[in-house]
Amino acid sequence: MPHLPDVVLWSVPAFAVLTAIEVVSYRIHPDEEAEGYEAKDAATSIGMGVGSVVFDALWKIPIVAIYSAIYALTPLRVPVLWWTLPLMLLAQDFFYYWSHRGHHVVRILWACHVVHHSSRKFNLTTALRQPWTTWTVWPFYVPMVAVGVHPAAVAFCSGVNLVYQFWVHTERIGKLPRPFEYVLNTPSHHRVHHASQGGYLDRNFGGILIVWDRLFGSFVAEAERPVYGLTKNISTYNPLRVATHEYAAIARDLRAARGWRERAGRIFRGPGWQPRPPAAPALRPRAEKAAAPESVG
Repeated sequence: MPHLPDVVLWSVPAFAVLTAIEVVSYRIHPDEEAEGYEAKDAATSIGMGVGSVVFDALWKIPIVAIYSAIYALTPLRVPVLWWTLPLMLLAQDFFYYWSHRGHHVVRILWACHVVHHSSRKFNLTTALRQPWTTWTVWPFYVPMVAVGVHPAAVAFCSGVNLVYQFWVHTERIGKLPRPFEYVLNTPSHHRVHHASQGGYLDRNFGGILIVWDRLFGSFVAEAERPVYGLTKNISTYNPLRVATHEYAAIARDLRAARGWRERAGRIFRGPGWQPRPPAAPALRPRAEKAAAPESVG
């Protein structure tokens, strides 16, 4: 197959330039309502991004081995051509939608993805706040490899999707013309996704296209101003704690769990799932005082 470039690596200079432009824009035209930048938060996001590059290189070793084994077993082959590559991008975006949605509704998957939502700011450095445990993502793309898409092509499409999403992490761009807002994931749609209000929670999972959310009932348009972060925010700028805090919370819940059913729920149910409290024991009615025997006259 033809060589496909590492689009994420090639985009790093553009990330730096666009971030600098956004920072300057806040200095020139401050917005009292916008979250803007905070030095420690931005540094944490950048540190998480650097760490994700390192850890992703490690996770790729077993993942590439699994993908390669599946690719070797399937008799199907999809060539990388000018007309097949857009179809691969479309397929990858479809499976990204379900991966992203799954990482919001299954707690052990959320433990990976929560990192990206842990900032209470929303700017271009937020896009760099990536998890270090992306071993939970690879199963969602197995169908692509199983039908003959080369693992390198899957990686290329995933990189394109990730690079596209960089620019949607901003408050400096309002709503775009309606045709774009209807089809594409835009800053307006992604601001909703990062919001912590009840009506905005677990919405707008699309990567490049927002049409998947419209088709599968997870779309919400931006109305009230989003409040960013988690429903229970973490007060730390330590990258290690940011990367692992939800895994630690799961471990605590597993130690305190009452039985295997609750343990399974703590891992595979939603992030906010709680077991039913034990039923209170039924109170027995007080026995009536035995009637005194009638006196015999």
